[in-house]
Amino acid sequence: MQDLNDLKSNLEQYDTWVESLENAQTVVELLADEEDTFDEGLMAEAVQTLTRLNRELEQWEFQQMLSGEYDKGGAVLTINAGAGGTDAQDWAQMLLRMYTRWGEQQGYRVETMELSEGDEAGIKSVTLEIRGRYAYGYLKSEKGTHRLVRISPFNANGKRQTSFAGVEVMPILDGSVTLDIPDTDLEITTSRSGGKGGQNVNKVETAVRVLHKPSGLAVRCTQERSQLQNKEKALALLKAKLLVIAESQRLEEIAEIRGDMVEAAWGNQIRNYVFHPYQMVKDLRTGVETTQVDDVMNGELDPFIEAYLRQDNQLVEAVATQP
Repeated sequence: MQDLNDLKSNLEQYDTWVESLENAQTVVELLADEEDTFDEGLMAEAVQTLTRLNRELEQWEFQQMLSGEYDKGGAVLTINAGAGGTDAQDWAQMLLRMYTRWGEQQGYRVETMELSEGDEAGIKSVTLEIRGRYAYGYLKSEKGTHRLVRISPFNANGKRQTSFAGVEVMPILDGSVTLDIPDTDLEITTSRSGGKGGQNVNKVETAVRVLHKPSGLAVRCTQERSQLQNKEKALALLKAKLLVIAESQRLEEIAEIRGDMVEAAWGNQIRNYVFHPYQMVKDLRTGVETTQVDDVMNGELDPFIEAYLRQDNQLVEAVATQP
């Protein structure tokens, strides 16, 4: 059914593009026949139509690279404060705002599944559910360590501080994805959610934590008001993590064949955000950089995302064409 809806949407989009092109062509021909009464307003309208059409075609072309099994679906994005103490927890909250802004700009629905407040400021961790077409396809490029350099607002001496936060991205799985996990491999515990939500979340153990004992992976969900719903969400999130790990192992094998495998480990930052002594955001994988730090922190991430995905697509194509 999803494939049928995608085909229908593509056909409708194609018809819209053809109609826009024909309308612009008609305007240009009309203006060419009436040189003495040239209408600048009509010409401006035709240019605007063609500009929009070109932008939409470029976006469509880019989306054709997002051909992974889960790329068209939603994403679960987790941010964890790393080294840097209170500054790192504040940095994690800044990244939460950045990704929330980005998701809203894309027209996606962004919901908080679980949030752990910081000791003094910021957050220790947060898990977001981001639903929308191609959300996972875009956001999978954000997985890794993000490094911040700035004058610390928590340091009385005004010293420069380096902070780290880790970002993890997983797909939202639908009912068609099956992954059998033996019950003996799971350890399920419950606790009170705490925070806002009334007496139910503060007095009843609705929060659920699921540990996958063979891998050591653990997930926690506090989003729903019932323990059963949180358990279902947590299990789905755990399955997504295990599938992403399997996919990452396959990509590492591709990189090893190419001869430039890089270990995806904590501390190998993918992007630097420098607020002082100069302003610069630079992606270390693609070399894309900008001095418009405020724009980036307000969700302008598309140049970084697109550059990485194009580079990644070229890698896969290069390996696929090898004899």
